[in-house]
Amino acid sequence: MTTFPGSPRLIKGALVGMDPMNPLASVVVFQYNPDTMTRRLEARSTGGGDTSDRSEAFRLTGPPKETITLNIEVDATDQLEQANPIALISGISPTLAALEMLLYPKSVTVIANSTLAQAGNIEIIPPEAPLTLFVWGVTRVLPVRVTGFSITEEAYDPMLNPIRAKVDLTLTVLSYADLKLTNPGYSLFMVHQIAKEVMATSNVAVSTQNLTTSIKLG
Repeated sequence: MTTFPGSPRLIKGALVGMDPMNPLASVVVFQYNPDTMTRRLEARSTGGGDTSDRSEAFRLTGPPKETITLNIEVDATDQLEQANPIALISGISPTLAALEMLLYPKSVTVIANSTLAQAGNIEIIPPEAPLTLFVWGVTRVLPVRVTGFSITEEAYDPMLNPIRAKVDLTLTVLSYADLKLTNPGYSLFMVHQIAKEVMATSNVAVSTQNLTTSIKLG
């Protein structure tokens, strides 16, 4: 870590599972921010097909479907050097478990549903995953669904606890087209879109400056 006094304070990315029953169970602050992140956007539209109405060619049915992929690294080396008791006992297993719990239904709900099934209840509602937020700076707090990830464990301690791993994450952004109006994620995405619209408007000045420079050089 640099000691240069002018060095900017680094904001860490995070994944946060908002579970009212266990608020801290799935809070994963990235130890190291990934160097790259891939974002794929796919338009939601009604026009453009061979059988579509030509008057609807530019009609949008909602915000684009967005998929985010990124790779994060988890390493217990620093914690082990500082004799961190959690790292000494379990390595990076707690961090990996917090990530994995974003895909697991809560065991309490599974047990309750099993009990209802044994009692002959035929209407059992599948458990819901917690509202998951991808936090990447103050202007990008997005509701997402973790659609999958792969974990590559690279080193172990004497008790075979993983102490270093790479995790490839795939996230599907949930917009107001996917969520109920009463869901907090609905409002969060709307704020995100409004902020993006403001930034797009501010780009007019940059584009105008680039055009002016191009004309002068030409």
